[in-house]
Amino acid sequence: MRIVHLLGIAGVESHEQPAARLWAKRLEWPMLLVALWIPVQWYLEETQAIGPLSSRIADWLIWLAFFVETTLLAMLVKNKREYLLRNWMNLAIIIGGLPVVWQYTPLVGLMRSMRLMLVVVLLARLSRNIRKLLSRHQLGPTLAVALATMVLSGIIISRIDPSIGTVWDGMWWAWVTMATVGYGDVVPHSPAGRLFGSLLILFGVVLLSLLTANMAAFFIGSDVEKMEQEEKEADRHLKEISARLERIERLLEERQVVKRDPQ
Repeated sequence: MRIVHLLGIAGVESHEQPAARLWAKRLEWPMLLVALWIPVQWYLEETQAIGPLSSRIADWLIWLAFFVETTLLAMLVKNKREYLLRNWMNLAIIIGGLPVVWQYTPLVGLMRSMRLMLVVVLLARLSRNIRKLLSRHQLGPTLAVALATMVLSGIIISRIDPSIGTVWDGMWWAWVTMATVGYGDVVPHSPAGRLFGSLLILFGVVLLSLLTANMAAFFIGSDVEKMEQEEKEADRHLKEISARLERIERLLEERQVVKRDPQ
């Protein structure tokens, strides 16, 4: 059993029905956008930028999106019991994240924070696709991932660590942390903030390596493409020369046959 099975984030297996695999792929990025909205909504609620009604509507839409995804894929897969067991985290989030439950529990803050698990679950599920995307030496997507990580990390750290008061300070801290510069002008003091910072440092080391490699590939990419084009052109000329030599050899053989047998 793989670690993703134990964590309950296996998704749709490769041996499942084609329709299930197709819809799982189609729903990946929409669900990622839903998950990325969660820390943004968290920040808007903390700063009272949105009212209780808008917040409640967003809560229900987030829950509904996750419920629809899990229900649809469970209907399409061949082995429904196996799918639900290997994706038990989905059920835990759906049951624990039901907004109507929050009205009748004193642990409403804890239950609402469970939505952050959506971000972790979906990012872990999409990690393989993200690695494939970043391994193609594309500078644009890598910069987009770095920017999104910086913004989300800034929002999260500004909420979980009281010493970082604003989102702008949080994003500055996230950027220098990911870049492993560490100026020390903005630092987390709470245990949760330090734990989050240590995870961001590890991710930043990996992302910085990818960013450096992709920038190098971007700057030398034109030279590589030019060399590949020249090689293709040289191969084409060699093939033309080879074809001409074959025709000449056939003509010479035909003339020799005619000379030997004039009739």
